[in-house]
Amino acid sequence: MATAGKRRRNNRALLAMAALAGLCLPAQAAIIGTCTIMVGGSGTMTANPAIGILSSKQAGGSSASATIVASSLLCSLFNLLDCYSVSAPAPAAFSSAPSGGGTNVTFASVFRLDGAGVDNTGSVAQKIVNGTHSMQVDLIATKSSGIFPAGSYQGTVTVRCE
Repeated sequence: MATAGKRRRNNRALLAMAALAGLCLPAQAAIIGTCTIMVGGSGTMTANPAIGILSSKQAGGSSASATIVASSLLCSLFNLLDCYSVSAPAPAAFSSAPSGGGTNVTFASVFRLDGAGVDNTGSVAQKIVNGTHSMQVDLIATKSSGIFPAGSYQGTVTVRCE
């Protein structure tokens, strides 16, 4: 009888230790989704006739492109339509510009998804569903005073998927 009581206490102690150990184990993480951005072609900015705006939306300019592939298990399982959002905020400055080219300049960016003709403001995230999405991105640089000096300009817009 004394032996049976010890076994029960030992079993309870082992059970309590196993439960405590289970609580102290590191949690296993699961990948619930991915959003991949594949950069396509670079855009080309051209000047307006007054040479106060450089933009890929001007005549002769071209949009940059990217392909976004969103895949989320939770979106698929729960039929959620908006698990990822994309944005393309404008840079604060040119990546490179001739002397004086980056002075008194403000930047704006817009993007379009899946061939839609509607421009989305670059810094405003747009929700996307699972799947492959094409994206076109435009950058607009406006000089508040004077004109853009001759030379080579480069601006970089970062596409985000969150």
